[in-house]
Amino acid sequence: MASVSHVTIRKRVACLFLIISVIMMGLIGRLLYLQLYKSAWLSESAVDQRIREIPVEAKRGIIYDRHGRELAVSVSTESVYAIPAEIRNPEETAARLAAILALDEDNLKNKLKKRQAFTWIKRKIEPETARQVQILNLPGIGLTQEGQRYYPHDNLAAHILGFNGIDSQGLDGVEMTFDSYLKGRSGSVVIEYDARGREIPQASHRFVPPIEGHNVYLTIDVVVQQIVERELERVMKETQAKAATIIAIDPRDGGILALANRPDYNPNKFSDFSPKLWRNIAVSNAYEPGSTFKIVTTSAVMSEHIVKPEERFFDPGEVEVQGRNIHCWKHGGHGSQSFTEVVQNSCNVGFVNVGLRLGRDSFYRYIDAFGFGQHTNIDLPGEAKGITIDRTKATPINIATMSIGQSIAVTPIQLVTAAAAIANDGQLLRPQIVREVKDKSGQIIRGFQPDVIRQVLDPAMTKQVKEILESVVSQGTGKNAYIEGFRIAGKTGTAQKVGAGGYLPDKYVASFVGFAPADSPQVAMLVVIDEPVGLYYGGQIAAPVFGAVMKDVLQYLKVSPQLSGIVKPSSQETHVLVPSVINLNVPEAIKELEKAGLVPRIEESGDRIADQIPKPGSRMPTGGGVLLYTMTPRYLAGEVTVPDLAGRPPREALDMLAELGLAINPVGNSGKAIKQDPLPGSKVLSGTTITTYFE
Repeated sequence: MASVSHVTIRKRVACLFLIISVIMMGLIGRLLYLQLYKSAWLSESAVDQRIREIPVEAKRGIIYDRHGRELAVSVSTESVYAIPAEIRNPEETAARLAAILALDEDNLKNKLKKRQAFTWIKRKIEPETARQVQILNLPGIGLTQEGQRYYPHDNLAAHILGFNGIDSQGLDGVEMTFDSYLKGRSGSVVIEYDARGREIPQASHRFVPPIEGHNVYLTIDVVVQQIVERELERVMKETQAKAATIIAIDPRDGGILALANRPDYNPNKFSDFSPKLWRNIAVSNAYEPGSTFKIVTTSAVMSEHIVKPEERFFDPGEVEVQGRNIHCWKHGGHGSQSFTEVVQNSCNVGFVNVGLRLGRDSFYRYIDAFGFGQHTNIDLPGEAKGITIDRTKATPINIATMSIGQSIAVTPIQLVTAAAAIANDGQLLRPQIVREVKDKSGQIIRGFQPDVIRQVLDPAMTKQVKEILESVVSQGTGKNAYIEGFRIAGKTGTAQKVGAGGYLPDKYVASFVGFAPADSPQVAMLVVIDEPVGLYYGGQIAAPVFGAVMKDVLQYLKVSPQLSGIVKPSSQETHVLVPSVINLNVPEAIKELEKAGLVPRIEESGDRIADQIPKPGSRMPTGGGVLLYTMTPRYLAGEVTVPDLAGRPPREALDMLAELGLAINPVGNSGKAIKQDPLPGSKVLSGTTITTYFE
């Protein structure tokens, strides 16, 4: 009996030992699993429980024009964040915050109850709102500085610059295409807390500084851009057009001097405008160019020796091609004329004849060489390729109509680039919008040299083409683009718009493309006016706009008149500061502008000036025009955002405020700005005085 009991005990001990062994093996296995496979996760979880990381946004780089004048800057603003683990009463916190920040209380309460280390409550709020949040001093709620994009010139160059999203990411324009250079790299503030969520003094506090973005310098010249936009405003008002575009380019290096569209928008508050207005029609819209495309036909037939300038043609008023009659714009035709006169008169019949002589393959070779049907690769988003008929499917009637600028769709940037190639002795350059990218120390990160695509025309032949195009302005349909003292070359265009059922009645695109001076071009330009009301011929409404813009641009660039009997401009400064005439009565405003050497142009019929273009503080050539509005301000009063003046000397601060229609009360007249009232980002009425402290 005793022996049985002993055996039983041994079995029980063995069984117990086995169970303990299994348990120990399980524990060891679990330990190995945690140590080997879960150690990183456990370490991160431990860190998450005691470490709070608050992001610090990098300051976005500045966008300048070619002369270093600011077009887009970043101003400091406050954003509200929450650390839910530190919030003691989510319901009360949500109620108090929602009232100040105009948020939905229930949604905010749910956000504060989530198990997460960090969450945004509201980004980039007004200074007064931030002050109210700070006064509440709520546990788990904090403020951190972020950058908010600010465009000092409001609508100016909107389609070039684009705009930013809430996370300071570029969403359009140069802000988008050069976002990787502009955005920099975010930093953070790391703070250690105990198990009860209290900040641990002398603990693992660490600041990871953000790296500021690089600065981008455009090829744009602010003064040329202002001249262009001034004339766009005027022509839109006079013609009641649906849209209009002007592009000015330096044909010698492909740099865009100005690019503007109407209608436009204000990138400071882009969300208030229809997304349709964000579209950059200068690069994104294709249209039938009409007679401006005849510069390509002229270049092609001259280069292929199909025709000589003095060769005679007869225009009876129409020509038949494959059973279809193509009419000349002049009833009854132009009769007998030389090829030079064909171009001067923009004679459709003459161009159809030389186009058919040129033939399909040769014509398409020049269409391809000039870059039509292809991207120009300008550094702006949304570029269209245009539309060309497949070469293998092109018929004689297609060649005939393409010769006069129909049956082909081009973008404005393609056409002005082609004109620049003719101006540049036949060398086609890629149009460029960015000149260089620099870091904060001024070192060049990326530079842009003239980008030669190909030699399209023989330089000797372009001399003859330039002379013919010059005669269009001096003797032909482009007379309204003439500028006294200068040799201007160009071509008018009037194209009927195409719709679903063919050409649309009473809907036209008027245009003018050209360059100056004709013998040594420094500026090539295209003016496009879409669906003008009333007059619609390019020679009547687009050519005068070209002339008005080119006159001021040549004067600003100090290009001397070339023709005899013309007095050359002084070598001294030829541009002046535009004074503020807002709120003055009309006679006083006219007197003030004439005193500054500027020409006032009155819009509307009110008694007092409500707004002006260019804005106060802008620089314009002496004799330049200033549009004055007497009824409705173009930029609403009360919507001016105070810029950040920190680190700026008195003169620079004064100019920056004057540009926005704000006054300055300087405290100290030397050194750099260290403080200002109202604070940066505040909304104030136009004319408000900003007290600025310098030391």
